[in-house]
Amino acid sequence: MLTTRLTKALAIRHPVLLAPMAMVSGGRLAAAVTAAGGLGLVGGGYGDPAWLRSEIAQAQGAPIGYGFITWSLAQTPDLLDTVLAQQPPTVMLSFGDLQPFADRIHRAGVPLTAQVQNLAQARRALDAGAEIIVAQGSEAGGHGMSVRSTFALVPEVVDLVAERSPETLVAAAGGVADGRGLAAALALGADGVLVGTRFWASDEALVSRAAHRRAIAADGDETIRTDVFDVVRQRDWPEGYDLRLVSNALVQRWHGRRDELLARLPEAVSSYREGVAAEDFEVDTVLVGEAVGLVRDVRPAADIVTAMVRDAARILNRAGD
Repeated sequence: MLTTRLTKALAIRHPVLLAPMAMVSGGRLAAAVTAAGGLGLVGGGYGDPAWLRSEIAQAQGAPIGYGFITWSLAQTPDLLDTVLAQQPPTVMLSFGDLQPFADRIHRAGVPLTAQVQNLAQARRALDAGAEIIVAQGSEAGGHGMSVRSTFALVPEVVDLVAERSPETLVAAAGGVADGRGLAAALALGADGVLVGTRFWASDEALVSRAAHRRAIAADGDETIRTDVFDVVRQRDWPEGYDLRLVSNALVQRWHGRRDELLARLPEAVSSYREGVAAEDFEVDTVLVGEAVGLVRDVRPAADIVTAMVRDAARILNRAGD
């Protein structure tokens, strides 16, 4: 066991949180991470009420948290009531203004977790009363910002929090896929980690076998941050945010050529949809981070948690010799 302020605050055995990956972190995966001693969070994604209710049912009453894309939640605010009714251990907000929802979360007696990509966002999270701040570096898969790396961002956020709000907890995200990453995060002053890519490659994740095979064959050098995928998916993300994913022919054709892509959007969207239907990963892609290079198999979530904590404890004990 690795006891930290995070494990005590959330009444969990291990300081490992499941990233609420949209349409990937469902109820079954979240429940498995919780059962293994961490805390699973279901990804609320782009606000599909039927999907969210189904995944709540899949968790079968396990104590799990929930995460939302904040600007998307603003379009379907009733989803917050749906999850607050479950009295979850935490609700995580990412990628937008926290303030419209922070008071509702706190009134329900639920701790607020806020994901941040820079110090300005961390300050706003503290202003909103976040009990947990997730400092996410640009190594992370999926959405984020191309501004800060995990190794430098985490201790800077830790120092900011210690000065302004010492009771607030910090979790590290971005590039954490094994015990080495967990040990490093704790050494940097974090109270735990939020893990995406490694759990993306788990038996319980809502990911196809073909997508898993593509990711296992990749390494970190093959990932790239780009907005191409959001453009062809027609997801209107706020300025400044992009995606880290495994590059492919579609990305290589259009990356850095946004104006031309927009001019030929109907053609690109049609090609993209055909590629998704065929599971053609030169068109469709896998949303994973640089840590994909550390992933060489698909395993049960419980095995991932156990190995991560065991190896981190061994590293940290060795460092204390």
